[in-house]
Amino acid sequence: MSDTEPMSDRSLLLEAFLAGVDAVDPQAATAAAAHRLLIGTRGRLLGVAAGKAALAMTWGLAAATRLDDGVAVAPERGECSIPVIVGGHPVPDDGSVAGAERALEIASSAGEGDTVVCLISGGASALLAAPADGITLDDLRETNRALLSCGADIVETNTVRKHLSRIKGGELAAAAGRARLITLVLSDVVGDPLDVIASGPTVPDPTTFDDALAVVKRYGLRGRIPDSVVAHLESGARGSVRETPKRPHPGHHIEIIGSGAVAAEAAAAHLRSGGVAARVVTTRLTGEARETASMVVAGAGERDEVLIFAGETTVTVVGSGRGGRNQEAALAAAIDIEGRDITFLAAGTDGIDGPTDAAGGAVDGGTLERGRALRLDAGAALADNDAYPYLAATGDLIKTGPTGTNVADLWLVLSRSSDTRSASRASDTAL
Repeated sequence: MSDTEPMSDRSLLLEAFLAGVDAVDPQAATAAAAHRLLIGTRGRLLGVAAGKAALAMTWGLAAATRLDDGVAVAPERGECSIPVIVGGHPVPDDGSVAGAERALEIASSAGEGDTVVCLISGGASALLAAPADGITLDDLRETNRALLSCGADIVETNTVRKHLSRIKGGELAAAAGRARLITLVLSDVVGDPLDVIASGPTVPDPTTFDDALAVVKRYGLRGRIPDSVVAHLESGARGSVRETPKRPHPGHHIEIIGSGAVAAEAAAAHLRSGGVAARVVTTRLTGEARETASMVVAGAGERDEVLIFAGETTVTVVGSGRGGRNQEAALAAAIDIEGRDITFLAAGTDGIDGPTDAAGGAVDGGTLERGRALRLDAGAALADNDAYPYLAATGDLIKTGPTGTNVADLWLVLSRSSDTRSASRASDTAL
């Protein structure tokens, strides 16, 4: 594209999305916080990092201070100043168990006068898996799959996860004993609830075994999750299994260093700096992906303004296709905006949408026409939760690769007024 060629609406939204991602760079944010919080620290300094941004956050910590020991549990291997254990995401695996056990060992080794720094980002709930007594890794996997496919939101999902674990729901903080504890959080949860992010390994858990059983009942999960899981939850509800910690760790400092709100405001600022009107509508986007997307594009109007949303939706899986919540949202929006001058982008700030290599999708009023030219049925694809191949064929997938950060999703929608397009066509004719 030449310097004088106007940027397409799709490119405009993608550039804003990437600006939002850059604003929540985990390495820079961690380094800044560590410089401020760890000056003059004595005793051993131990690091425990877990999540999709574990490596980058560890780099930031190591750049700011020395580390005597630690572990980073991440979805991929990379260079790091402390040992790296690769865990499974979104479904835990043997690496997730090994990572959780090592994290508990490190925290437990800290004595009075030592400092444990926990670096938490999205994905840590699956990456740190220490099954409770009587629960196997396969039990956790089966339960996680059921929770991810039934439409349960992140709060409900983590309520169950915390009561099947020896590290979640404040248990990692309990392991740290009387050591100083610092937790730096890159939030991927709507509203930034500290007990929900990564299933709250270092904060008190306000939920109970009764709450976990209520989730099982609400989504009809009996028969879909192992009997051993239901039995464990029922034992906890009777008081036969100890509840998760309800009191905070003494002397604990916890801080959110990045969130969806930060990313959304940065995307808006980027657009405004280029003379484009932009507004953050909400940073608490939730709901069923396809339904929420339809409401978002229905409210776009003709205003030549980019509307920005941050949060995390869910998908109730009923088909056998491939995709993620952002791809599903994009395909649903494409059906609603057919023939209209609207561009809609939905993507995960981690660059990974569901179990695919795409971050999400960016669609416009011509997406369905391109699909029909290829003999594709958008409605059938949506019904089968099969957005990925459809958007791949129409050229509407967004692939950024893993970004190293994770603050949930950003959605951007731009509706052009008829006056804007008329002026554009007149300009094209003059040329």
